[in-house]
Amino acid sequence: MRIPAHSVCTAIRDDIVAGVYERGARLTEELLARRYGVSRVPVREALRTLEAEGFVVTRRHAGACVAEPTEREAADLLEMRMLLEPLGAARAAQRRTEAHLKVLRGLVRLGQERARKGNSDDLRSLGGWFHETLAQACGSPALTSTLAQLRHKIAWMYAVEAPADPVESWAEHGGIVDAVARGDGERARTLTALHTERATAAHRLRFPGAGDRTDRVRTSQQAVNISGPRY
Repeated sequence: MRIPAHSVCTAIRDDIVAGVYERGARLTEELLARRYGVSRVPVREALRTLEAEGFVVTRRHAGACVAEPTEREAADLLEMRMLLEPLGAARAAQRRTEAHLKVLRGLVRLGQERARKGNSDDLRSLGGWFHETLAQACGSPALTSTLAQLRHKIAWMYAVEAPADPVESWAEHGGIVDAVARGDGERARTLTALHTERATAAHRLRFPGAGDRTDRVRTSQQAVNISGPRY
């Protein structure tokens, strides 16, 4: 049975994000096909997709390799997310379904409960599911796909410190859902912008000094230091 290329692509991407393949490492079709138990055809298709997404580059005499983004490129990803996530929330306020609201409210209840009990082991996963669902609720496949790629690449390039006050962080999630439920796009946009800006301050670059001298991320209101040592 032929394994779909998108499944192979997901597996390779996940391994890149997890650090199984180091930055700059060669990705040969033969070894990848053997690792994932597939033929070289879906591997070749997956590598083309990953190159378009920025996870892979093709080098002369070396072939496909894991990309080595610079600090400036990494900083751009955070700025893009700060622009696009509020847009997605505003769209979600107008286009969400009752199913989206049910999932979002359930995640907020669970996140708030875990935060109050001090059980933070899975809060990061819950937060990732929350933002993924919010992006899906925007009703724009292109925007949803772009935000998903940003999340993957940011998780690859940055370590994320736990929020100092997870209860407050999940209260912010709850406020965003309330605005989305009321159809208040501007309120959803504003709250998401504030939440994303605060979250950006907790990101620490995994590979400082890679490729250029940029060591700060500019937010809309402040500069956040990203020099230093993971959704």
